[in-house]
Amino acid sequence: MTLSSLLTVLRLARLRRPFLLYAFAWTALLTASVAVASMSPEIAFMAAVSPSSGFARACPEWAFRVPVDAGPGEVVCVPARLFGRSELDLIVPPVFAALVVAASALFVRAVGLWEVEEDEPSIL
Repeated sequence: MTLSSLLTVLRLARLRRPFLLYAFAWTALLTASVAVASMSPEIAFMAAVSPSSGFARACPEWAFRVPVDAGPGEVVCVPARLFGRSELDLIVPPVFAALVVAASALFVRAVGLWEVEEDEPSIL
C-alpha cells in the first residue's frame, strides 16, 4: 500500500466518522442481542435440570429429568452420564453470533444505507 492510498483511506475514514461510529454502535448492539439470544436457551435448560431445581427431584441421584412435551404428569429420567459439556459448546454460540452479525451487515449494505448522498462532496 502506498502512502497516497493510505492518506486517501485516512481521509475517507475522517469524512465517514459519524457513519463508522453508527455502524460500530449497531454492530455492538446486534452482537450483544445475538449472544443473549443464543445463550439463554442453554442457560434455561441447565437451570431446569440442575439438582437444586424442583424439576430434577423426581428422579434418582444417578439420573435427572429431561423436559419433554409429553404432558404434565409424564416423567422421563435419563442417566446423567449421557449429558456433558463438549468443546463445541464454547465454539458454536460465538460462531453463530458472528454469522448473524455478518449477515445483518451484508443486508444493510445490500439495502444501500451506505450510498453517498448527492449533496455530499466527492473526494475521489
